[in-house]
Amino acid sequence: MPTERVLAVDPSLRGTGFAIIESSGGKLRALAYGVVKNPPKLAAHQCLREIHDTLSRIAAVHQPTTFAIEGIIFVQNVRTAIILGSARGAALLVAAGHDLEVHEYAPRLVKQAVVGRGGAQKDQVAFMIRAMLGLTETPPPDAADALAIGVTHFNRRATAIR
Repeated sequence: MPTERVLAVDPSLRGTGFAIIESSGGKLRALAYGVVKNPPKLAAHQCLREIHDTLSRIAAVHQPTTFAIEGIIFVQNVRTAIILGSARGAALLVAAGHDLEVHEYAPRLVKQAVVGRGGAQKDQVAFMIRAMLGLTETPPPDAADALAIGVTHFNRRATAIR
């Protein structure tokens, strides 16, 4: 199996989680992860620029071969949907700018893949991600979600290959 790197993203206007995970010989390794934190007073368009610029820098440094993002979720609040959609758009533009194939994974599927339950809580996801990837510390919730998206991506790819 060739080495593959995924840039995985859990988009949000104020706290976009990101992760770079590498798969080599079937072994997963987290190369980088974190959260693009935007303060409450920062205007939405500036938050979107920060999400885009930060993820672009990460992609330039780590040279991912593919891109994975949390799929669209159902929200009843139109304003929330627009804000979330905008953050997703800023992240997807990074994938397009780096010619990365995009894979989307539903939040319930990600939780199911990592914890075994589609309704798992954020702390459960973070705990399992720490164990699965052999991390020395529990990642922040948004970063853990991005790591979980990346792990889900590789698990789905391995299943498809089999």
